Amino acid sequence: MVLMDKDVVLTTKEAIQYLKISKPTYLKYIQLGKIRAVKVGSGYRVHKSELYRLLKVGEIQNGKSKE
Repeated sequence: MVLMDKDVVLTTKEAIQYLKISKPTYLKYIQLGKIRAVKVGSGYRVHKSELYRLLKVGEIQNGKSKE
């Protein structure tokens, strides 16, 4: 995994804004294992570098999955 300087932890809301996808799509990606996140309370926490990795690999294109 690529680590950024001082990797930032994002909330669910921050992550979906960063990826520009809907909350149901974000939760589906977590369930499918495309995004590695930790459940905290009623939401998830994810490292920004994890989302960057997802975008770099090309799992998300124009807000749609490559499925």
